[in-house]
Amino acid sequence: MAIVKITQTKSRIGASKQQRANLDALGLRKIRQSVEHNKCPEIMGMVEKVKHLVSVEEVK
Repeated sequence: MAIVKITQTKSRIGASKQQRANLDALGLRKIRQSVEHNKCPEIMGMVEKVKHLVSVEEVK
């Protein structure tokens, strides 16, 4: 299974409650913090909701 690296690039200030909850569920708390997750539909769905706050890159 593929691994994706998700990095928070923008502040959560001004984001909706659901978007903040998605960032928490992904494990992102601070700007420029990165986490790695398996690329599955659940994770990619959460990323889609906060795509304006994060950057995503695939890891080998």
